[in-house]
Amino acid sequence: MIKILAVTNQKGGVGKTTTTVNLAASLAAIKQRVLLIDLDPQGNATMGSGVEKRDLQCSVYDVLLGNKTIAQARKPAAMGGYDVLPSNRELAGAEIELVDMPRREMRLQESLAAVAEEYDYVLIDCPPALNLLTLNGLCAAKTVMIPMQCEYYALEGLSDLVNTIRKVRANLNPILEIEGLLRTMFDPRNALAQQVSAQLEDHFGDKVYRTVIPRNIRLAEAPSYGVPVLFHDKGSKGTQAYLALAAEMQGIPQKTVAE
Repeated sequence: MIKILAVTNQKGGVGKTTTTVNLAASLAAIKQRVLLIDLDPQGNATMGSGVEKRDLQCSVYDVLLGNKTIAQARKPAAMGGYDVLPSNRELAGAEIELVDMPRREMRLQESLAAVAEEYDYVLIDCPPALNLLTLNGLCAAKTVMIPMQCEYYALEGLSDLVNTIRKVRANLNPILEIEGLLRTMFDPRNALAQQVSAQLEDHFGDKVYRTVIPRNIRLAEAPSYGVPVLFHDKGSKGTQAYLALAAEMQGIPQKTVAE
């Protein structure tokens, strides 16, 4: 059965797009059929997948407005073996145009129905804000992955996000659940990071992924080459962490990666 996963956090700079791109490539590497949907007008997941956002003839913008289907707008990632429904600055205008449309929060969900059988995973990179684009992602998704740094302010933001997910489940998408919390940019030498990590495990239990994404220079470099880190440095700790996350999601036992 297809897994539709929204990757979201209302706080920016937590590794949300890095996670979406590298998880897509890692799932594809273990023979899963993957569609990455870039719902962020910045188009970073599009560029990080090697798709030039300035050259797009159509994008997720056209899909949300009903002018194109996903099959018409999707592109193959330059490397990685997954498909991308790309985004660019045009998408910022969709906010205004969607306001008066019927079932405005359900546009992505309805578009996905036509291609659902072609994929094992759909990963939705949501913008770092609660707006109509994020709501489309949350209404289309079955579960939510929350990437977060282990720092003090992240806990406060997490509480707000969990409340938002509850409201969406109550009013728009009754099947929506939290898939898991992913600790990103983790430095095990940092005492506060260790403390926050322990608090997350105490409070959320098995909703916290065992895999931890470390701070890693190769992860930071990969977007400038337009490839997932798997194709930038296969042996890096960042690569191994996202491969471990993909395996964990498939139910394959893995060691925690946090070196």
